[in-house]
Amino acid sequence: MRIASRPGFTLIELLVVIAIIAVLIGLLLPAVQQVRAAAARGQCQNNLKQMGIALHDYHDTAHSFPPGYVSNFDSAGNDTGPGWGWASFILPQIEQQNLYNAIQFDQPVESPPNAAVRVRPIKLYLCPADDPLPTWTAMKVDAAGNPITPICEVASANYPGVFGVSEPGVDGEGIFFRNSKIAFKDITDGTSSTLLVGERSRQLGSTTWVGVVAGATLLPPPGSPAPPIPHDASGMVLGHTFEGNGGPGAPGSEDNNFSSRHSGGANFLFADGHVGLLRTTMDHEIYKALSTRAGGEPVGGEF
Repeated sequence: MRIASRPGFTLIELLVVIAIIAVLIGLLLPAVQQVRAAAARGQCQNNLKQMGIALHDYHDTAHSFPPGYVSNFDSAGNDTGPGWGWASFILPQIEQQNLYNAIQFDQPVESPPNAAVRVRPIKLYLCPADDPLPTWTAMKVDAAGNPITPICEVASANYPGVFGVSEPGVDGEGIFFRNSKIAFKDITDGTSSTLLVGERSRQLGSTTWVGVVAGATLLPPPGSPAPPIPHDASGMVLGHTFEGNGGPGAPGSEDNNFSSRHSGGANFLFADGHVGLLRTTMDHEIYKALSTRAGGEPVGGEF
C-alpha cells in the first residue's frame, strides 16, 4: 500500500522565509521606535501644557506664580525649611487636591508627618521618555563632597522650574527661586520669550516635585555625564542655564541644568503657556537670555 507524500518546506526554503522575516523586522523596528519616541515627546509636551494651565490658574488667584520653594534660613543664608516647592503648590490645579490636603506645609519636607506624601509619584510630573526610579535619596555630604548621611526619600520628577542663569538658590533671574513671588508684570522680557519650566533627565541629575530638603546636597547620579560637583539642594526643584556650550543637555551641563531623553533637545514651558523644544545645538547666549525674566537681552525670532 502506497502512502501519499505530503508537500512541505525544504530546509533551504525555511531558511529563506526566516531570513525574509528577519529583514522585515529589522526594517519595521526603527519605525516603531520612532513612533514611540514621537508619542513620548508629545505626552511630555502635554504634561508641560497642563502645568502651564495650572500655573496660570494659580497666578489668577494669588496674583503671582508660586514660590520656587518656601524656606526660612539661618544667618549664613542656609535653608532651614520647610522647603516645599512650586510643583506642590499647584496640586489642587492638577486634580491632586487630596494629596495637597495631606501635606503638612508648616512642617519640613523631611519631617516624619510628611513621610508618606513626599514619596508619592505624580504621572504629570514624569516624562514618559525618561526612566527615573520611583524615589531617590536626599543626602548630606562631607566637605569633600562624599555622601555620608541619608536624610529622606523623595518622589522622582522630570520638570524643574527655571531659576535663571546663576546657581539656583536665592534671588534668581528667572521665575522661580527661594520665596519668590513673580507676577506677569515682572516679566519685562516678554512672556513668550521667558522660560518657566523645563526638563531634566535622571541621567543628568535627580529632580523631585516635592521641594528642597534642608541640609541635603545635589549630586549627579551614578553614570551621569555631569561632573561630580556638589550643588545646593535647591537644584532638587530648580534648574539654570549657565553651564554647557549650547542648549539643554549640551556638553558641559551639570546636574542642576536641563536635559532630556528626546532626540535633539528638551521641551520647555514658556511663561505665556506655550511649549517648545529647545535644541541642544542652539546658541548658548540665547539659551541663557530665555531663562531671565527682565534681563533685556536680545533673543531674536528663532530659538
